[in-house]
Amino acid sequence: MVTKKTMVRNPSGLHARPASIFVKRAMEFASDIEGRNVTTDSEPKNAKSILSLMGLGLKQGNEIEVIASGQDERDAVEALIELVDSGCGE
Repeated sequence: MVTKKTMVRNPSGLHARPASIFVKRAMEFASDIEGRNVTTDSEPKNAKSILSLMGLGLKQGNEIEVIASGQDERDAVEALIELVDSGCGE
């Protein structure tokens, strides 16, 4: 298992559009991937589900933890953290 944390930078947080981009990217990996809102101490949720990801309520300034377990876990975590750091295309 590999985990890494970063801060959500998007002014509107991870709303529908960036969450959709995040989920599409997560689906490219074979590993099980979860996300967790560290700021609100949420339970980890499936990061390959847009409803689960949006259910984390990630707002600007919240800390997100990406957790992956599987054959490409390290690549998955790095790619998703990089995506969040880039603002998910916004």
